[in-house]
Amino acid sequence: MTKVDLSPRPVEAMSPRQLERRESLIAAALALVNEIGVERLQMKQVCERSGVALGTAYRYFSSKDHLLAAAIAEWHRLLLADLVAELRGPRAGLGATDRVVRFVRGGMRAYQRQPELARLRVAVAASTDPFASEALQGMARADSAALHAVMAEVPAAASDLVRHIVGHAWQGELTAWVTGRTTLGDARRRLEDVVRLVLTPYETPFPAPYEGLTEVRPDLRSEVRSEVRPTA
Repeated sequence: MTKVDLSPRPVEAMSPRQLERRESLIAAALALVNEIGVERLQMKQVCERSGVALGTAYRYFSSKDHLLAAAIAEWHRLLLADLVAELRGPRAGLGATDRVVRFVRGGMRAYQRQPELARLRVAVAASTDPFASEALQGMARADSAALHAVMAEVPAAASDLVRHIVGHAWQGELTAWVTGRTTLGDARRRLEDVVRLVLTPYETPFPAPYEGLTEVRPDLRSEVRSEVRPTA
C-alpha cells in the first residue's frame, strides 16, 4: 500500500495563489493572537478569519503550532528588517556596541508594544512539531543575519559566538519577562549589559578616556577595561 505524504507543501514550491493563502492564514493568526491570546486560538477560527477552508489550511501548516511558529517568524523577520534599516540610516556612525544595544532595545520595545506576540514566541519555542521547529530555526538564522549586519566590524573568528550569545540572551530575557520571573525593565537592562560586555572589546580604536561610548554604563567601564581584552 502506497503511503500518502501529508507533509505541508514547501514554501518554495507554492504558486503565487498558494502563497497568498498562506499569507492570509498567517495574518489571521497574528490578529487573533493579539485579540484572544495564543491559548484560546483554534485553527477553525484562523480559517474563518482568513477565508481558507480548514482542510486546505493543513496543506500549508501541519498543525496549530506550525502555523503559529511561521506567523511569529514572519512578524519577527519584518521587525528585524525595520531595526537594521534604522541603524543603517542617520545612526550609521555608531560603533558596533551602540548599534547592537539600540538593536536589542528596539526589539524589546516592539514586543512590549505587542505582549501577546512575546507570549506567542515563548510558547512556540516549546513545541515538538518538527515543522514548527524548522520555522523557529529560520527565525534564529534571521536573528544571526541581522546581528551580523549591525556588527560587521567584529572579527569573523568571534562573530558567530557573539551573535550566539546575544541571540540566546535576547530569547532568555524575553522568556523571563513573559513567564513573570523578572520585570521588563530588568530584562532589558540585563540584555543590554550582555551586549556591552561581549562587544565593547571589539570597538576600534578603544576611545580614551571613553569619549563617544555614550551607551556604556559607567559601572561597566572599569570592569570591561580591566577584565576583557580584544582578540588579536
